[in-house]
Amino acid sequence: MSNDPSNAQVNPFSRGDFSRAERKLLRDGQWANARVERVHIDGVDWTVKDFSSRSWWVRNSIGRFLLRRELRVLQRLHGIAGISPASFRIDAFAMATRYLPGRILAQVRPDEVGPAFFLQLEALVQSMHARKLVHLDIRGPKNLLLQPDGTPGIIDFQSSLSTRRLPGFLRRMLEDIDIGGVYKRWNLWQPQTLDAGRRAVFERGNRLRRFWMLRGYPTLGTKRRRDGRQDN
Repeated sequence: MSNDPSNAQVNPFSRGDFSRAERKLLRDGQWANARVERVHIDGVDWTVKDFSSRSWWVRNSIGRFLLRRELRVLQRLHGIAGISPASFRIDAFAMATRYLPGRILAQVRPDEVGPAFFLQLEALVQSMHARKLVHLDIRGPKNLLLQPDGTPGIIDFQSSLSTRRLPGFLRRMLEDIDIGGVYKRWNLWQPQTLDAGRRAVFERGNRLRRFWMLRGYPTLGTKRRRDGRQDN
């Protein structure tokens, strides 16, 4: 246990604890990306995003900015089931989030989920929107989880934005893009249960998305994840 000078609270582990812990590489991002590892400390699994091995300019600009933004988002979403329940800044160049168990939807068969799963996922996304945040990267299956108890989860909030200060029309547009990602998977796997109203939102999100240029944070030269699992 160590006290992070950038935060008054006592954090679950320090940089030293992380360096000595059992670790598994998830993604060895290159010059503009964090190195992402799953780490097991004191019986708990965490996902660590670490820019410390990057160049001075990257770790002190892009790195600090991305870590600060994602940590803020996760703290605002605290308490929502299906989102990592804990996160903290290890030091200036790294952050940790509790590892959310489950399989990304890319690893799930369509017959493993039903309409109830998509209703729960819809409610999860709406809970996020109620806190004035959008994810903006859930149209593909890499950031959506099927948890061990059969409920959905959402991971990787590095592309998220706050909608607090946005005009209503723009906030609704971004929320439609998000929820359209839910309906996209629903339409692929359970098209007979997707009603006309939700289908209309899905189609509207498709149209709006053509004008949305932010498709996640820079991934220049990023290597494939070692275990096929998206980082939390």
